[in-house]
Amino acid sequence: MLSKAKIKYLQALQQKKNRLKENVFLVEGEKIVDEVLRQKLFNVHSIYATEAWINKNATILTPHETCLTTTTPNGLKKISSLKTPNSVLAVLEMPNYTSFVDKIQTSLNLVLENIQDPGNMGTIIRIADWFGIPHIFCSKGCVDIYNSKVVQASMGGFLRVQVHYVDLEALFQEHSTLPVYGAVLGGANAFKQSLKKPSFLLIGNEGKGLSAPIQKQITHKITIPKMGGAESLNAGVATGILCALFHQ
Repeated sequence: MLSKAKIKYLQALQQKKNRLKENVFLVEGEKIVDEVLRQKLFNVHSIYATEAWINKNATILTPHETCLTTTTPNGLKKISSLKTPNSVLAVLEMPNYTSFVDKIQTSLNLVLENIQDPGNMGTIIRIADWFGIPHIFCSKGCVDIYNSKVVQASMGGFLRVQVHYVDLEALFQEHSTLPVYGAVLGGANAFKQSLKKPSFLLIGNEGKGLSAPIQKQITHKITIPKMGGAESLNAGVATGILCALFHQ
């Protein structure tokens, strides 16, 4: 059963500073945890689940018996970030991504500046997963991808897409031979451009767009032309449309 100390520890992991300190993060829900355990891409720190879920998933839990804790639905409610807690929560170790230079030179790379909304970030990770984009590069001002809302919105995409927090200007300078496409107002009609890979695709903050220093790094300014009355597109929707154009 869950002790008071363990409940306090797990609740603390809802905060970024504690996740970074412990180098772990939370995933919740039957589908995501099942995917985590079957793909074996992340090291499992601990699992907390109801007896019914454990009995149902005994086969995939065999390698993790020593880090498995049985709890009640009420116990899960105390440690969950969800309005309606599921039947299982897992604590995973954060991955240490080191080598990605080779793939930058062969694919479309998403670059995000100051994306703040967890739902947008999760959606963008999910979009990258859909299109087989292996890497997302984020400015330090982006929301933490291990925020529970981001993890949920990514629908398992965080398992396959590597996300890196880097100095964006240094990234572009290091790979100066690659074109940098930036989504900006007043850019060329994206539907009429020859969008090439490998390259970088820059998406800016939901309200402010791309900052002036980062706009200077753009080699091709593009925009999704407005045809109706909507004031704007959110970052996730815009990313999905542009990624589709790069892969048509």
